[in-house]
Amino acid sequence: MNPVTSALVLLGAGLAVLAGLGLLRFNTPYARFHAAGKASPVAFLLAAAGAGAELGLSASARLAVAGAALVLTLPVGVHLLFRAVHRTDPGTHLLVDDLAPAERLADPGDGP
Repeated sequence: MNPVTSALVLLGAGLAVLAGLGLLRFNTPYARFHAAGKASPVAFLLAAAGAGAELGLSASARLAVAGAALVLTLPVGVHLLFRAVHRTDPGTHLLVDDLAPAERLADPGDGP
């Protein structure tokens, strides 16, 4: 294996391990989602770049498609998880909730 591709794969794996540690160590769900949502796509892209350079053009194209799908869909998924936790968690870490009045108005369950 080429030293550059080995370094990219190891760097991606190390970043994935750090993201996993962030999931275990952070206190709030928001911090956990942030650790998973930011570090995991970067870790995958680094590892995919290293693996793609080693495996050839066809595998690189497949990894690029997988990376593009991950980068396009992961922020939406993390945002929906944030929103679900925000709506259901009665935590005390948010003192002012500016979003609550607008969500009460938009809730279809309160209609006539």
